[in-house]
Amino acid sequence: MASLQDIRRRIHSVKNTSKITKAMELVAGAKLRRAQVRIEALRPFADGMHELISEAAGRTTSLRNQPLLERRDVQTTAIMLMSGDRGLAGAFNASVLRRALDEAAAERALGRDVVWYAVGRKGAGSLRFRGAEPRQSWTGFTDRPVYQDAEQIAHSLIADYGDQAFDRLVMIFNHFDSPLVQTVYATEVLPVPLPERLTELSARDRALMGELLFEPDAEQLLEPLLTTALETEIFRALLESTASEHGARMTAMRNASDNARDLIDRLTLDMNRARQAEITQQLLEVVAGADALS
Repeated sequence: MASLQDIRRRIHSVKNTSKITKAMELVAGAKLRRAQVRIEALRPFADGMHELISEAAGRTTSLRNQPLLERRDVQTTAIMLMSGDRGLAGAFNASVLRRALDEAAAERALGRDVVWYAVGRKGAGSLRFRGAEPRQSWTGFTDRPVYQDAEQIAHSLIADYGDQAFDRLVMIFNHFDSPLVQTVYATEVLPVPLPERLTELSARDRALMGELLFEPDAEQLLEPLLTTALETEIFRALLESTASEHGARMTAMRNASDNARDLIDRLTLDMNRARQAEITQQLLEVVAGADALS
């Protein structure tokens, strides 16, 4: 059995660690609530953008002149992996990486080449460790992304798509369901999928909204609308990934705090046993000494 001093030292160390994990849990919880508010705020804009694109596409005589809608024979698939910049978030980074590697294996089985894009230091580092150097990577903002980050990513991807660096882009990210559950999604974002018509508006809402007028015409507006739609989809994925990371970290730190508390209880029991054994040994020595003197 460890000495009483060693057990006390270990209890002190575990208590200090539990203070850190508890603080990280509280910080992650606060960040998660902010991320959820941002996701809810984006949803009406994203839905409205889909509605606009549906209207514009429906009024366009031909979609052949829209490069972001061009569907080519797929020779090369790009996979964009969205991870975090930090660890200590349970299986958050590992699960999205595993899904991305499975997606790459499936594409190669079809005889296609794979190029990589990475958001977040953890994903980029894991890909490099496996010998898959990302064509581009973006780091430093996964804790609190802003729309300009999505714009930068989208413009780089559009340029590479136009240069035919790839024929199809799949974005893989964690979708936030709850602090305990994050689901990995694989979404094709290039070529831009035309959104299905949203739920039909009621006659009253349609009358209030009136006829949509496009100035200039819908065909000229469709290309910038598609660019904005791609930016919005990437931004939504960034926010979902951020919320998932904070939720996973909050849960992981809560579990770590609970485990620390259990460990402290066990160590305290060991300490009491060690103290009892020490006292018993001292009593035996006193009794033995008294017997020797009698």
